[in-house]
Amino acid sequence: MRKNSIKNTRINGEVLRELSRIISREVKDPRIAPMTSVVTVEVTPDLKQCKAYISVLGDEEAQENTLTGLKSSAGFIRRELARSINLRNTPEIIFILDQSIEYGVEMSKKIDEINHRS
Repeated sequence: MRKNSIKNTRINGEVLRELSRIISREVKDPRIAPMTSVVTVEVTPDLKQCKAYISVLGDEEAQENTLTGLKSSAGFIRRELARSINLRNTPEIIFILDQSIEYGVEMSKKIDEINHRS
């Protein structure tokens, strides 16, 4: 199966939706920041692993605490994912901090600053 097949794309979307719901509503870890969002998800074609790119609104300490909290809750999150999505294998979740939104906001501020000077 190709990495970007229709089936894999559909599974990625379903896992993204459920992972967002589980992190925002089910996980009770106080280290996880309230403004945590799942940006994108990449499930391997064999359904063994899942890379979840996480964006956290806050300073570096909040980002690190959120990542630590998510890693410690990975077993619970995986179990809840297995209950809500009917897959042959429930993937092992690897959380990766995604800074693209923060980078985009920073670039937007710089562009506005340059336009304001002109």
